[in-house]
Amino acid sequence: MKTNKDLPLLLLDNSAMMSALNEGEFKCHNLTLEEAKHILEIHKEEDVLRCFSNSDIETVMYQYLGIAKRDFAYKHIRNMRPGQDAIVFKLYVTPSETQPVVHVDNVEAKKIQNVYVYCQYLMRIS
Repeated sequence: MKTNKDLPLLLLDNSAMMSALNEGEFKCHNLTLEEAKHILEIHKEEDVLRCFSNSDIETVMYQYLGIAKRDFAYKHIRNMRPGQDAIVFKLYVTPSETQPVVHVDNVEAKKIQNVYVYCQYLMRIS
């Protein structure tokens, strides 16, 4: 029988999290970005599965969390297993309250939204 130490850490986004919560009892708590970075750094590349294909989240992981670029295997997950853990990268977008305009090479660009990210630690209890 597998223990939770044998189960890979899952990296989820909003959509993949909803699929993973298909059945079972879960515990979830917020993580600081520094805590998420530490958890990722202590896991070997082969012990982590990336369950999303959103390149914006990978940008957050590598550029903003500052972890070394790694090539985590991708797998679509429908159910977490009892004892399995995941880090969930939650992105949300709000309209920009201000819409400054910048001109670059005679082309106008306008800020239209703000993008935020936070992390949660998800554990399947049963």
